[in-house]
Amino acid sequence: MTLRASAAAAVLAATAFLGLAPQAAAAPVPQPQAATAENRAAAARAATAPDTLATLSRFFAREGRVSLAAAQPRIEGEAIPVHHLSPDFVAGRADASVARLEFLASQAVSSDGQRAALWTARTETGWQVVNIATGDDEFRYARLGAAKLPGGTVFREPQIDAWYVAGGGRVLPLDEDAVRAVGAGGTTLGAYRVRVAAAYGDKLPGSPYAERGAAGGFAEADADAVPAAAAGVEVPWAAGAGVLALGALGAAAVRRLRRAGARA
Repeated sequence: MTLRASAAAAVLAATAFLGLAPQAAAAPVPQPQAATAENRAAAARAATAPDTLATLSRFFAREGRVSLAAAQPRIEGEAIPVHHLSPDFVAGRADASVARLEFLASQAVSSDGQRAALWTARTETGWQVVNIATGDDEFRYARLGAAKLPGGTVFREPQIDAWYVAGGGRVLPLDEDAVRAVGAGGTTLGAYRVRVAAAYGDKLPGSPYAERGAAGGFAEADADAVPAAAAGVEVPWAAGAGVLALGALGAAAVRRLRRAGARA
């Protein structure tokens, strides 16, 4: 069984366990270019809605670490923007930024200290939580990036699960995957463009690779793959919302499964 199929099967099992049915796929909706105060407020409302908190209780109780009644999830801090490598940058389009806003993340914490990221995106019906991912990657790398390059843009190259911060014509690594890609000292923005163009230039939207829906490419997400970003531990509120493009799904599943294996 392929990694993608394994992740999808785990999602279905988790969905049944949590007693939730996947919703019908929504049409892809472009995300805003910036996380404005209005967008952050909308994301916060979605993250703190009673239904969201009820689902978080089931999420945190899923492995028996805490009881459903005792989970008492809460949202800490403000929603933060999460950027991914931009296909326009890969394609070499003039004035394209290295990364684009993919979703806003809110940090959820349970009474026993478990942490998760609520991924909130704009959909046809407004801002919704579209995914729950274990851990705190989004927030940790935002802090690391701000410390390493104040004012830079923290972003993820989802195909290899690498995190960077970019600014001043430089791209600096924030994790081991990024170090392997660009070296410990980072690289220039131009050199990084050459690398990603060589790696993904034939996998952009509209390419035969993308149309096959191959994991790790730049195809739009399909209905059963969006929740696979956390390898079966999140809830498909808006499966198929289309916000997790750029092949993020396959790589995110790699990340979650790899770390789960490391703990085994």
